[in-house]
Amino acid sequence: MTKLIIDCDPGVDDAVALFLAFASRDLEILAVTTVGGNVGADLTARNARIIRQIAGREDVPVHAGAARPLFRPPVEADHFHGESGLGDLTVFEPAAPLAPGHAADVIIQTVMAQAAGGVTLAVTGPMTNVALAFIREPAIVGRLAQVVVMGGARTEGGNITASAEYNIYADPHAAQVVFASGCRCVVLGLDATHQVRATAERVAALRALATPAAQAAAEVIDFSNGIERDIVGGKSAPLHDPCVIAYILAPQLFTARPCKLEVETGSALTLGHTAVDFRLADPGAATIQWVTEVDADGVFDLLNQRLAGQ
Repeated sequence: MTKLIIDCDPGVDDAVALFLAFASRDLEILAVTTVGGNVGADLTARNARIIRQIAGREDVPVHAGAARPLFRPPVEADHFHGESGLGDLTVFEPAAPLAPGHAADVIIQTVMAQAAGGVTLAVTGPMTNVALAFIREPAIVGRLAQVVVMGGARTEGGNITASAEYNIYADPHAAQVVFASGCRCVVLGLDATHQVRATAERVAALRALATPAAQAAAEVIDFSNGIERDIVGGKSAPLHDPCVIAYILAPQLFTARPCKLEVETGSALTLGHTAVDFRLADPGAATIQWVTEVDADGVFDLLNQRLAGQ
C-alpha cells in the first residue's frame, strides 16, 4: 500500500490521473491538493471534487492551495482544457465540500505525521504548493519517499513555448525550488508522455468499460484528441498526467536515467526551460531520475484494468 498525496490542477489529463488513482485500492490517498494552473484555482478545486464524486471516493479530502505562482503572473491553459477545465464533461457543484487547510500546510502536516519515507507525492500541475511546503518546512524534503512529477521537456521541446513545458513554465521558480531541494524526484517530461498517445483504438477500449469513471475519462480524452487535431495538428493526444500515477503503480513500465536538472528562471525567451544533463561524475548520487521510455500499451492496459474495477 503506497501512501500518496496528489497535487494537481484539473485539467482534462489531471482528471484521468485522478480517476486512475481513485480506482487503485493499492494506493492510500491521504489527500488531494489543488493549485491554480490549467484553469483558475476556484475551478481546479471544484473539478477535483467533481472527479472525486464521479469516482465515488468522497472519503478522500480535497484541499485548495495557491491561486497564483510564486513570482510570475498566472498563466492558464484553458484553450487546451476548455472553459471549465474538464473539456466537454458536464460540470456540477459537488456535494462534498473542500476540506479545511491550505494545500501547502496540509502537505507539511501529512508528511510530518507519517513515518519518514512513508509518503509519495504525485505532482501533475505547477509546483507552487510543493515549493511553499518545502520553504515553510524543509524537514519534509528528507521525509518524502519520492516526488513523481509531470513536467519539463528535453528532446521534445516545449508545448507552451518553444522550449518550455506548461507545468514548469506556469511556475518556474517553484519548480527550481523543488528540483534544487535534494528530494528524490522522478520526472516525466514531454519526452516520456508524448510516447503515450490516446489512439482511437485505445479510447474505444476505455469507452467500452461500463463504469462511470471510464465513461468520463473517455469523454475528456476525446476532448483532448479534438484539441490535438484542431490546435496542434496531430491525431492522438498525449496522456501526460496519468503517467505519474502509472509510474507509481507500475514503475517497470518506465525507463529512467539519473540526471542533473535545473530550470531557467531569468530569461524571457527560455523561461521554464528544463536543462537536463546526463553527464554526471557520480550517477549513483543523483536525486533526480528523468524518464526516457514508456511502455504505452502497458499504461493503457493498466488504466483499463483499474477503471474496469479489476
